[in-house]
Amino acid sequence: MSADTPDPDRPSSRAVPPDGESPGDGPTSSYPDRAAAVGSEPPASLTWYGAPPVAEAPRPRLRPQLVWAAAGAFGVVILGVPLGLLWATLAPDTPVVQTESGAVYGESQPEQPIAADGWFSLLGLAFGVLVAVGLWFLLRRYRGPIGLAAAVLGSLGAALVAWQVGQRVGLGTFEYLLATAAEGQTFGQPAQLRAGGVGWWGPLPVPYGNVLLPAFGAAVGYTLLAGWSRWPSLRPEPIPDWSTGPGVSWASAETPAPSAAPEPPGPGAAEPPRG
Repeated sequence: MSADTPDPDRPSSRAVPPDGESPGDGPTSSYPDRAAAVGSEPPASLTWYGAPPVAEAPRPRLRPQLVWAAAGAFGVVILGVPLGLLWATLAPDTPVVQTESGAVYGESQPEQPIAADGWFSLLGLAFGVLVAVGLWFLLRRYRGPIGLAAAVLGSLGAALVAWQVGQRVGLGTFEYLLATAAEGQTFGQPAQLRAGGVGWWGPLPVPYGNVLLPAFGAAVGYTLLAGWSRWPSLRPEPIPDWSTGPGVSWASAETPAPSAAPEPPGPGAAEPPRG
């Protein structure tokens, strides 16, 4: 009896359908429905590589945002004091000569007042950008419109403080010399701001000129940081691990069992006898 001739006495391993059913019907079919076999859950032999669930960060409440923004703006306003002292140090004094009719400029067209305005503008613009960067990192949990408002309002307040502090450095000595200096004596007038200040628009005081430059620098710096932020919410968020790549891998997640088939003969081995 050859391998192609089955033994009639050997029981068949193929399932026999009950009476009235064809071999291709019902669950006893040799080719069951693939979807029914797999089911709604993926088989254990499949490894699913998807994005891990990322929990949404809870949105901060409005009251803590306002409190921290007000604290940040107040801290920026206080920094206007060293800003004013720095401006008074860098801006040159304008030479003044005491005459019989009063004090006059020692030069016909002095450049020192223009230099004082220029120093205030440069320092104020750089100060606003630094304020934007500082508040962006210090108030990282409250980034957004409230953080932008804190940077802009704080920088504007710091500019007004710096203006008042800077022009008062040495002002007492200057006023004393105006009253007591002898005719022909030369002394310096401290820095004054001519290209900016506060004007009145009806009953309201309105700042104008280069006192607005710190607020402008803060607004531009904060907006650029928000535009280049890697997070849509502007706040740090957990990042899913895509190291394995998204999608489904059809490779088996289990370690394959060793094959029961005999290993192939090595090179030079004798061939088995053919019967």
